[in-house]
Amino acid sequence: MSSMPIRTSAKVKSLRTLDLEKGAKSSDSSAFLARAVSLHLSGKREEALEELRQAGLAGEGSAEISVAMGHIQFELGQFEDAAASYRTLVEQKPQHPMAWFNLAVCLEKVGSWQDAADKFQKACTLDPAQTDAHLGLGMCLLRLNDPTSALASFDKCLEVSPGNEDARFGKAVAMQMQGQVDGAAKLYTEILEANSECEEALSNLTLIGMARQDFEMVREYSERLLDLRPDSTVALEGLATWTCATGDHALTAKFCTLLVSAVPGHYEGWFNLALSYQKSGHWKEAAEAYAEALRLRPQASQAYTNLGIVREELGDRAGAREAYERAVQSDASATAPLWNLALLLEQGGQAEEAERLYQRLLDTDREEGEAAFRLGGLRLQRDDHAGAAEAFKICLERRPDWSEARANLALASSRSGDRQEAQRIYEQMLDDDPRSMEALRGLAGVALEASDFATALEYHVRLIDLGERSVEILYNAGLLYQKDNQFDEAARLYRDALSLRPDMPEALLNLGHVLESLGREEEARACWTKALEAKPALAQGYFGPAID
Repeated sequence: MSSMPIRTSAKVKSLRTLDLEKGAKSSDSSAFLARAVSLHLSGKREEALEELRQAGLAGEGSAEISVAMGHIQFELGQFEDAAASYRTLVEQKPQHPMAWFNLAVCLEKVGSWQDAADKFQKACTLDPAQTDAHLGLGMCLLRLNDPTSALASFDKCLEVSPGNEDARFGKAVAMQMQGQVDGAAKLYTEILEANSECEEALSNLTLIGMARQDFEMVREYSERLLDLRPDSTVALEGLATWTCATGDHALTAKFCTLLVSAVPGHYEGWFNLALSYQKSGHWKEAAEAYAEALRLRPQASQAYTNLGIVREELGDRAGAREAYERAVQSDASATAPLWNLALLLEQGGQAEEAERLYQRLLDTDREEGEAAFRLGGLRLQRDDHAGAAEAFKICLERRPDWSEARANLALASSRSGDRQEAQRIYEQMLDDDPRSMEALRGLAGVALEASDFATALEYHVRLIDLGERSVEILYNAGLLYQKDNQFDEAARLYRDALSLRPDMPEALLNLGHVLESLGREEEARACWTKALEAKPALAQGYFGPAID
């Protein structure tokens, strides 16, 4: 984001009206000075400056000569040379506040903020009523990131000159830096009432709007600023921020394109351009813009993360992995790229690496319940049932009402041989929701593993009554009825299963046995024939054991 505009002192003060020499000028010095003034009046600044240098070489380096040299050098933009001339002057006339002021202005021009602040302070000490010195000191203190002291300087200036725009602006900046944005905004708007074309006030109001996420404020001041300065970085940033907030990605891309065209090294401009392309589904353009942003800021973890997402959309899984890994390298504390990388690896069948990353996420933040859930799922897949149970317990520590985690914990407990724990969890689930299909399926499975066929049948019947019509449930219920010699019910359920999967050989075979038990041998043989057609291997052993 663009930095806050801060003004500097405009120019040095003329010392020609000050009686520096107290009537003690030498005739030779006066002659050099007269020729220099004549040349300056003719617009010959360089020649005038040379005349003054000659005075110095001739040993006529009076205070008047130093004043004149500093004045012309400042006009020519030779600020370091002007500062040297004014340094000579303050050595000659250490009690003249304007000499210190002019030295401070020159130092300010070359960015020597601390040195300039010291010289402005000296001028203020010598002449406390000199408002421009207080103003210059305040501006330097802003540059030195000392808004509290700067505010005191601006207030001293405003005591003498309440309408001083520069002092009011400086005070607003100091307040903005201190976080007093409401007071700062009030001052900026008052400045704009008197001077509607104050670009710095418009810029800083735009920045305040962005900080507040007051997008209507951002729009208003950005548009006014852009009217005054079409290439304003702050205005373009503001309009891009506003359009992004409104969801107009095409317009956001337009303003960001203008921004990076005006300032090719603007990282935020490239990042937001990429983001607008990403949100509008222009994946290739988004990838190119993120690459440019990363060229400007190679350690930008968020840009790498977003680039990884875009590359996934482009089908470039290897490129996505590389981007996520670079994001993690750039910011070891960032969890988003770790998550995306783990999911990418899991989807690509690289379960071991994905599991390692989920464990890393969990080690980083024990509150990451989702990481524990994914970790538990992967452990279930590789039959680490005890490890899976441990992971799902962590999930329930975070979210006791997490039904999926509770069901998976029960499953892991059951598969690890702890049927009692599995049954306890499933029963608790059923207490919470008597219509829980997952709990009923789990309890049915636990009962089957314990060979408690009566209980297993009870749960299967409840599932069917609640609308469960899967082939597996219907077939298992048929088997359980068959074991209980309830052949009519068994036949009905086998037929229900076959209506969903007509070529299921196990159902055909067992339906044949049930029909045989009911004395319906012809129908039984028809079922067995169909079973053999579906699964010829069933013929083995039909005539008895093989003879070696």
